[in-house]
Amino acid sequence: MSISIIPAILPNSFKELEEKMTQVNGLVPMVQVDICDGKYTPKATWPYRKPDNSFDAMMREERGMPFWEELDFEVDLMARDPEVLVLQWVTAGAKRIIIHADSTEKLGEVIAMCKDLVEVGVAVGFNTPLEKILPYVADISVIQCMGIGRIGFQGEVFDDRVFDKIHEIRTTLPEMEISVDGGVNLENIDQLIDAGVSRLVVGSAIFGEIDIHKAISDFQERAV
Repeated sequence: MSISIIPAILPNSFKELEEKMTQVNGLVPMVQVDICDGKYTPKATWPYRKPDNSFDAMMREERGMPFWEELDFEVDLMARDPEVLVLQWVTAGAKRIIIHADSTEKLGEVIAMCKDLVEVGVAVGFNTPLEKILPYVADISVIQCMGIGRIGFQGEVFDDRVFDKIHEIRTTLPEMEISVDGGVNLENIDQLIDAGVSRLVVGSAIFGEIDIHKAISDFQERAV
């Protein structure tokens, strides 16, 4: 099984997004852009942190994301009532949009809005009942297990409770692609792969390093 290493960018500004995409362009085929609305999460990120002309230009389809012709991106939409925002990210050109199951009472509606336009993933926490997403698995390309208790922050401590959730999903849905986001590092990568994860979303363990190229290479070497 091939294991994907996906750098996670938590951008406070469009400038930071550009800088970090520049750092990984050519090293990976895809990045995850972590988007927080400041309602489902304690703090907001770009573009909801403050009015931003760059995002307005994307909505008018006058510009694209940085390196949009070379680098795919998926959006981890950490937002309350994502049904209000999700089509913005379709317009922005996301390859996949990940919806947090606990962020909405209209999960099925959000998935239906997106399924013919963009790939859809669903993120679950330690205590998210798997039954909440089972009716929609035919339209879900990946389930993302959160490896930390406090989402919307990078550098959080990895929480071993995620292994119970991985096991539950792998047992119930043996063909489902499973991703882990939050707290992933070189100390726990082997255990995560052994648990059956096929995608690892890595934030501070890549962008917190001085040599980004080496950090990504170290993960990729362990993921073969």
